[in-house]
Amino acid sequence: MVAGPVRVSVPATSANLGPGFDTLGLALDLRDELEAEVLDAGLVVEVEGEGAGAVPLDDRHLVVRSMNVAFDALGARPTGLRLRCRNALPHARGLGSSSAAIVGGLALARALVVGGRDRLDDAALLDLAAGIEGHPDNVAPALYGGFVISGTHASGAGDTGHSYFAVPSPVMPGLGVVVFVPPDGVETKAARGLLPDVVPHADAAANAGRAALLVAALGGHPDQLVCATQDLLHQEYRRPAMPASLALIDDLRARGVPAVVSGAGPTVLAFTHPELAVDAGALLAACPAGWRALALAVCDGVRDEHGPANPR
Repeated sequence: MVAGPVRVSVPATSANLGPGFDTLGLALDLRDELEAEVLDAGLVVEVEGEGAGAVPLDDRHLVVRSMNVAFDALGARPTGLRLRCRNALPHARGLGSSSAAIVGGLALARALVVGGRDRLDDAALLDLAAGIEGHPDNVAPALYGGFVISGTHASGAGDTGHSYFAVPSPVMPGLGVVVFVPPDGVETKAARGLLPDVVPHADAAANAGRAALLVAALGGHPDQLVCATQDLLHQEYRRPAMPASLALIDDLRARGVPAVVSGAGPTVLAFTHPELAVDAGALLAACPAGWRALALAVCDGVRDEHGPANPR
């Protein structure tokens, strides 16, 4: 094991981005800061900020559970462990707090084991992270940063021997977001439970076209963002769980703002760019009473003391 503490920071992420259900994700510059060190014995977990007083402080903590998955993959568990979490990501809001915990825990464990990065590369870490989370759309941008297209290999393994793929895609200069975070959360499981098992073929085809257009729009066609962020697969079905969020999206889109549900919600994400009709300042001023609005940049993925694992 490495002597002394190791530190990582992990960004917020927004998945789906409208039509890219379970496959498109974006890393945003709001970060949880994690620190870990090996002890002679025992487990000490300290949490500040979001989740303090609510998350377990034992081996049920998601960061600890994720660290143990990586330790087992590396064949090296420490005798004891101290974990410190300084959390900025709101929980159950659709900004990837669980993915940040998973990726952060895996990266911490890799950094604590001598030669860990050589023995557990990013593709292997993605497999572990997506296996814990159940899907890669948030963990992929948390790991790689920027805008990432991800999914599961149809064969379950793929040509590379990995179960999941993640491909970074370009983001045009000047792109940013404003996120509107409501005071109350919605659990991802509850939001997914509202989705139907079957959707009309026409809706699926329209969403596929818009997801493809969104890749092009984010890469350099801001005039296409309103059309490209239209969704027919999941957002409307989730309206009963987050009516205020969908009402805000309806209002913003009627004003020409490309607005979507962030992940499983209930946070609302609106894209900003100099060529769009409404700027970040106007959006921040439109924040509903009792909500919190943040203007965020697209950013790198997980960072350790040597810098980002995958510089953009």
